[in-house]
Amino acid sequence: MMKQSERRDLFPGALEMMILRTLKRQPMHGYALTQHIKKSSSDLLEIEEGSLYRALQRMLKEGWVTAKWGVSDTNRRVRIYTLTPSGARRLESEVSSFERMLEGIRRVLAPVKS
Repeated sequence: MMKQSERRDLFPGALEMMILRTLKRQPMHGYALTQHIKKSSSDLLEIEEGSLYRALQRMLKEGWVTAKWGVSDTNRRVRIYTLTPSGARRLESEVSSFERMLEGIRRVLAPVKS
């Protein structure tokens, strides 16, 4: 568990980008999404349930994901989210924008050449 002083908020759009990327691999329910993000980040990122479901609702409204009722591995009724073609295009756009921003940050943080 991260100490409060170590906690960092994600930049705008980061959660949506991670959700879309995860759903590109396969449809999932909310809890599986949070666990996948946590595991993939080696426990560096913990997504709060409220943040996840608000993001999923925004993405449903935008048409980036769809949802249908299903049953989890533990035999519970869950909403399973699936990436739409519109969501795949949004993911590609967001990743491209993120990579440009990251390159700019790398350049600013690079050691000064004398």
